[in-house]
Amino acid sequence: MLGHSLGAASAIQAACALLALRHQAIPPTANLDNQDDAIDLDIVRKAPRPARLRTILSTACGFGGANAALILRGS
Repeated sequence: MLGHSLGAASAIQAACALLALRHQAIPPTANLDNQDDAIDLDIVRKAPRPARLRTILSTACGFGGANAALILRGS
């Protein structure tokens, strides 16, 4: 959890996605302590979850409508 780093936010997000591919783990959602039982979603909490990851989609939405998407594929 870093806060908003403005112009560097997308690069940091892409680096985190590459680390997830490298370590084969899904990072947890920050600050989610109690999930509502009525919401049936599989959300990673507290600690990374090991997973077989081959591809990650990293999207970025910038100020003024500048949007981009990266598809990152592991080896």
